[in-house]
Amino acid sequence: MRPGEVEENAYARAGGRLPGDLVPDPGLGDEPAPVRGTRRPGPRALAGALPALLIAGGVLYGLLTPEGFTAVPFFTAAPLIAAPLYSLRTTVLTALTALVAAYAVNTQTGGHSAPATVTDGVTVATVALLAVAINRVVRLGDRRLASAREIAEAAQRAVLPRPAERIGGFEIAACYEAARRDAFIGGDLYAVQDSPYGVRLVVGDVRGKGLSAVAAVAVVIGAFREAAEQEATLEAVAERLERALAREGTRRDGIDAFEGFTTAVLAELPHGDGVVRVVNRGHPAPLMLHADGTLRSLTAPEPALPLGMRDLGGWPDRALEARFPSGATLLFYTDGLSEARDAHGRFYAPERRLAGRTFPGPGALLSRLAEEVRRHSGGGMADDMALLAVRQP
Repeated sequence: MRPGEVEENAYARAGGRLPGDLVPDPGLGDEPAPVRGTRRPGPRALAGALPALLIAGGVLYGLLTPEGFTAVPFFTAAPLIAAPLYSLRTTVLTALTALVAAYAVNTQTGGHSAPATVTDGVTVATVALLAVAINRVVRLGDRRLASAREIAEAAQRAVLPRPAERIGGFEIAACYEAARRDAFIGGDLYAVQDSPYGVRLVVGDVRGKGLSAVAAVAVVIGAFREAAEQEATLEAVAERLERALAREGTRRDGIDAFEGFTTAVLAELPHGDGVVRVVNRGHPAPLMLHADGTLRSLTAPEPALPLGMRDLGGWPDRALEARFPSGATLLFYTDGLSEARDAHGRFYAPERRLAGRTFPGPGALLSRLAEEVRRHSGGGMADDMALLAVRQP
């Protein structure tokens, strides 16, 4: 039976399709997973073999070429290449091997005078000492970089901690993919908080990049955690975030003081009610993946401005309420997912890609999504991507 027939029968028994449901496209299936165990050697592995290849090439060059030709360039290049790639011990061993090989070639051919042999040896030895010095500088830089990465990871865990796998009876999974390879956090955010009113969460995207965006992320998450515990309604939580960003804007300089805003979607999952309430402030609509593969977009009935833009016009927030049945999964994401482009400029469309598919849990859903987006964009994402999935057991 085709996926579309499964959905039609299931929803016929439930009284018809829900508004916003997408029918799976039978022509769209899971893309084949990459074959494991057939990985080709990477550029670093090929470069790592160069020192040995250069020494072997120098020996052959010295033995096979006529008198007057020298293989010293091969023997000097070997320790220089080993210096940034290997440890101090391996760099020294490479240098000694190159020095011995140079001496052996000169002795074997007998075509070089004693001064030329000494000159070749001094040349290789001098370059070997430089290679050892380069190795020390590179290793020192690596240690500093590792320390900086540890600090960045600690900052990410402090500002954007990963939520527990189970909160308030719901299964939770989160994923953050930074556009820059050397970055750990940017302007995207997520937070999950259990409260007397149910499990509340926020997913958002701060305008801008760099430290100013990270500072705004910290403000939004801090205000959300406090408001989620104190405010009786989700609309009141959104209003608290609005005021927090307004206060933050008065402390900013330049264009961020006037054009700073945050798109966000807030959700509330009351304990045991089987419903979800959503307040959307200019953010991509969350998706509900039912256990049978049917997908529903929780689109707000009325569009709303992002947080921080109340001066342009405001109206009371109205929460969208929808049924959250057992086995269903809610997917919240930032535009790093929906605006990821392939080589031909085509966007990654999560509604079309996910319709008709099922996943064993929220963690498997996010892992698969992250893998597909990286493959779709060729590994070069243009924007950060935050994903949050919540499953009703």
